[in-house]
Amino acid sequence: MGPAELLVLTFPEATVSAEAAGVLVRLRDAAGVRVIDSLAVVRDAGGEATYGELTDFEHLQGVAGLEEEELPLIGPEDAQEVAELLEPGSAALIVLVEHLWAEEAAAALRAVGGRIASGVRIPPENIEEAVRAAEARVATGE
Repeated sequence: MGPAELLVLTFPEATVSAEAAGVLVRLRDAAGVRVIDSLAVVRDAGGEATYGELTDFEHLQGVAGLEEEELPLIGPEDAQEVAELLEPGSAALIVLVEHLWAEEAAAALRAVGGRIASGVRIPPENIEEAVRAAEARVATGE
Protein backbone atom coordinates (compact mmCIF):
# COMPACT_ATOMS: atom_id res chain seq x y z
CA MET A 1 0.00 0.00 0.00
CA GLY A 2 1.18 3.52 -0.77
CA PRO A 3 1.14 6.42 1.66
CA ALA A 4 -2.29 7.51 2.89
CA GLU A 5 -3.57 10.90 3.94
CA LEU A 6 -6.60 12.08 5.87
CA LEU A 7 -8.01 15.30 4.42
CA VAL A 8 -10.65 17.56 5.96
CA LEU A 9 -12.45 19.65 3.35
CA THR A 10 -14.69 22.37 4.78
CA PHE A 11 -17.67 24.18 3.28
CA PRO A 12 -19.32 27.44 4.39
CA GLU A 13 -22.86 26.05 4.26
CA ALA A 14 -24.50 23.55 6.62
CA THR A 15 -24.45 20.72 4.10
CA VAL A 16 -22.19 18.97 1.64
CA SER A 17 -23.54 20.00 -1.75
CA ALA A 18 -24.12 17.67 -4.69
CA GLU A 19 -21.31 19.54 -6.49
CA ALA A 20 -18.88 18.80 -3.64
CA ALA A 21 -19.98 15.16 -3.59
CA GLY A 22 -19.32 15.07 -7.34
CA VAL A 23 -15.74 16.20 -6.69
CA LEU A 24 -15.30 13.17 -4.42
CA VAL A 25 -16.66 10.89 -7.16
CA ARG A 26 -14.20 12.39 -9.67
CA LEU A 27 -11.39 11.91 -7.14
CA ARG A 28 -12.33 8.22 -6.96
CA ASP A 29 -11.98 8.03 -10.72
CA ALA A 30 -8.55 9.71 -10.72
CA ALA A 31 -5.63 7.45 -11.51
CA GLY A 32 -3.27 8.75 -8.83
CA VAL A 33 -5.34 8.20 -5.68
CA ARG A 34 -7.76 5.73 -4.13
CA VAL A 35 -10.52 6.94 -1.83
CA ILE A 36 -10.44 4.51 1.07
CA ASP A 37 -13.18 6.13 3.17
CA SER A 38 -15.13 9.35 3.53
CA LEU A 39 -17.52 10.83 6.06
CA ALA A 40 -19.58 14.03 6.09
CA VAL A 41 -19.86 16.20 9.20
CA VAL A 42 -22.51 18.92 9.44
CA ARG A 43 -22.83 21.55 12.15
CA ASP A 44 -26.18 23.34 12.05
CA ALA A 45 -26.76 27.00 12.91
CA GLY A 46 -27.46 26.04 16.53
CA GLY A 47 -24.09 24.30 16.83
CA GLU A 48 -25.47 20.74 16.82
CA ALA A 49 -23.20 18.36 14.90
CA THR A 50 -24.21 15.26 12.95
CA TYR A 51 -22.23 12.98 10.69
CA GLY A 52 -22.78 10.18 8.24
CA GLU A 53 -21.93 8.59 4.94
CA LEU A 54 -22.75 10.81 1.98
CA THR A 55 -25.45 8.37 0.90
CA ASP A 56 -27.18 8.98 4.28
CA PHE A 57 -28.04 12.53 3.13
CA GLU A 58 -31.31 12.57 1.19
CA HIS A 59 -30.26 15.37 -1.17
CA LEU A 60 -27.17 13.36 -2.24
CA GLN A 61 -28.84 10.01 -2.93
CA GLY A 62 -29.10 10.73 -6.65
CA VAL A 63 -25.41 11.57 -7.14
CA ALA A 64 -23.98 8.86 -9.40
CA GLY A 65 -20.92 7.10 -8.02
CA LEU A 66 -21.49 7.81 -4.31
CA GLU A 67 -22.79 4.33 -3.67
CA GLU A 68 -19.31 2.83 -4.22
CA GLU A 69 -18.28 0.73 -1.24
CA GLU A 70 -15.64 2.14 1.12
CA LEU A 71 -13.85 0.67 4.10
CA PRO A 72 -15.30 1.98 7.40
CA LEU A 73 -12.08 3.45 8.79
CA ILE A 74 -13.19 7.00 9.67
CA GLY A 75 -15.16 6.78 12.90
CA PRO A 76 -17.21 8.79 15.36
CA GLU A 77 -14.11 10.09 17.17
CA ASP A 78 -12.82 11.56 13.90
CA ALA A 79 -16.22 13.12 13.19
CA GLN A 80 -16.38 14.66 16.68
CA GLU A 81 -12.88 16.10 16.35
CA VAL A 82 -13.73 17.66 12.98
CA ALA A 83 -17.07 18.97 14.30
CA GLU A 84 -15.18 20.94 16.95
CA LEU A 85 -13.30 22.75 14.17
CA LEU A 86 -16.46 23.75 12.32
CA GLU A 87 -18.29 27.03 12.72
CA PRO A 88 -22.06 26.73 13.23
CA GLY A 89 -23.78 26.55 9.85
CA SER A 90 -20.90 24.81 8.08
CA ALA A 91 -19.94 21.31 6.96
CA ALA A 92 -16.89 19.17 6.30
CA LEU A 93 -16.01 16.12 4.30
CA ILE A 94 -13.38 13.85 5.82
CA VAL A 95 -11.59 11.86 3.11
CA LEU A 96 -8.98 9.14 3.59
CA VAL A 97 -6.99 8.66 0.39
CA GLU A 98 -4.15 6.38 -0.61
CA HIS A 99 -1.57 7.91 -2.92
CA LEU A 100 -1.37 5.22 -5.59
CA TRP A 101 1.24 7.13 -7.55
CA ALA A 102 3.69 6.44 -4.66
CA GLU A 103 2.74 2.79 -4.13
CA GLU A 104 5.53 1.44 -6.37
CA ALA A 105 8.13 3.62 -4.65
CA ALA A 106 6.88 2.53 -1.21
CA ALA A 107 7.09 -1.14 -2.21
CA ALA A 108 10.63 -0.65 -3.53
CA LEU A 109 11.66 1.05 -0.29
CA ARG A 110 10.18 -1.78 1.80
CA ALA A 111 12.03 -4.35 -0.33
CA VAL A 112 15.35 -2.85 0.78
CA GLY A 113 14.30 -2.36 4.42
CA GLY A 114 13.22 1.27 4.10
CA ARG A 115 9.90 2.93 4.71
CA ILE A 116 8.17 6.24 4.26
CA ALA A 117 8.54 7.59 7.78
CA SER A 118 6.73 10.88 7.51
CA GLY A 119 5.02 13.33 5.25
CA VAL A 120 3.97 16.94 5.57
CA ARG A 121 1.01 18.45 3.76
CA ILE A 122 1.79 21.97 2.55
CA PRO A 123 -1.26 24.14 1.80
CA PRO A 124 -1.39 25.40 -1.82
CA GLU A 125 -1.37 29.03 -0.70
CA ASN A 126 2.00 28.46 1.03
CA ILE A 127 3.44 26.99 -2.18
CA GLU A 128 2.06 29.90 -4.23
CA GLU A 129 3.62 32.39 -1.80
CA ALA A 130 6.99 30.61 -1.96
CA VAL A 131 6.87 30.56 -5.79
CA ARG A 132 6.12 34.31 -5.90
CA ALA A 133 9.02 34.99 -3.52
CA ALA A 134 11.41 32.81 -5.57
CA GLU A 135 10.33 34.50 -8.81
CA ALA A 136 10.91 37.92 -7.23
CA ARG A 137 14.42 36.86 -6.15
CA VAL A 138 15.20 35.59 -9.66
CA ALA A 139 13.85 38.79 -11.21
CA THR A 140 16.05 40.96 -8.98
CA GLY A 141 19.11 38.75 -9.50
CA GLU A 142 19.42 37.62 -5.87
